Amino acid sequence: MSKQTKINITSILFLLVATIDVYAVITQNKSLEIIFKPLLMTTLVIVYLVSVAKPNFWLISALFFSFWGDVFLLDKTNYFVFGLASFLIAHIMYIKMTSQLLKKKSIAQILKAAVIFVVLFTGVLFLIKDNLGEMLVPVLVYGVAISAFGTCALLNYQQEKSTVNSWLLLGAILFIASDSLIALNNFYNPKRLFDIAIITLYIVSQYLIVKAMIAKGN
Repeated sequence: MSKQTKINITSILFLLVATIDVYAVITQNKSLEIIFKPLLMTTLVIVYLVSVAKPNFWLISALFFSFWGDVFLLDKTNYFVFGLASFLIAHIMYIKMTSQLLKKKSIAQILKAAVIFVVLFTGVLFLIKDNLGEMLVPVLVYGVAISAFGTCALLNYQQEKSTVNSWLLLGAILFIASDSLIALNNFYNPKRLFDIAIITLYIVSQYLIVKAMIAKGN
């Protein structure tokens, strides 16, 4: 079996899993979601592994912790903090991965790139702060991490405005959007539409990040 055939088969498998999981969220079919949510990152990492000669340790690690984040958030009532911690580590792995693509940047460049993400996080925090309670510090730490990932991805795009880097930047932005909706859904104003948007943005964001790293040969 050729490499391209393997890529095609695994990509179709990931698309199938993603479609079923989104359907499970839309129809609120928890049994179906319990089966297919853990398969999202499992199939995506297979797509990545069959596509590159030398896998990137940081990307594999990010997908591994994303897998556990997905598993824990299947039961948000009891394991939300564990899910948050897993995705925090995943974002740290993504920061490490993306920062390795950067040439040396000045403090002014970093701060300028960070502004939009800091403003977004501040806005979300303003809306949810009264309902956070003991979750305030974990959410602050998580907000700093996702803002740092977005900043690194933006700096990478500014460094070289290529299609591949735009995929990575868009992936980071959509991941942050998904996380922001989780915050609003849990601590501000729960909506069924948020659940659907969260999973859709999450799947597309992870796919774009992996797609970018495959194109980079990392």
